[in-house]
Amino acid sequence: MTGHAGAFAAVFAALYAAHMVGDHWVQTGTQAACKGSRDWAGRATCAGHVLTLTVTKAAALVAVALACGLHFSALWLPAGLAVDAVSHYWADRRFTLARLAAALGKAGFYRLGQPRPNRDDNPTLGTGAYALDQSWHVGWLFAAALLMTVGVS
Repeated sequence: MTGHAGAFAAVFAALYAAHMVGDHWVQTGTQAACKGSRDWAGRATCAGHVLTLTVTKAAALVAVALACGLHFSALWLPAGLAVDAVSHYWADRRFTLARLAAALGKAGFYRLGQPRPNRDDNPTLGTGAYALDQSWHVGWLFAAALLMTVGVS
């Protein structure tokens, strides 16, 4: 793999790795718990999470650029990071992704594994909401990587 295909593969791998670290290790417990709150505090908390996540991804892209000798476009790199950040914020507000899932007939899957009302009977990460959230993010990582590698040399 050379040229744009190799650059795309390296960029996508960097974004994916940084996403996993940023979404699970860098994100604070408060951010994870409060980012979906439908008030200004929830919006600000989600924005803070997306900021630290984007910084984590930018650091990974710097590392891959240095290791692979990639030169990013001053236009397409920030455009890709912006697309990723906006899509991540949108999904992490939670009610937005829940509405999309419902509109696409996936509401039952979205609720899969969630505790029943007024019970704490399934405290696990293995929920339909989590699977849809992560697959949404990975899909947008793909789009962001495509954008970022438009002007790579």
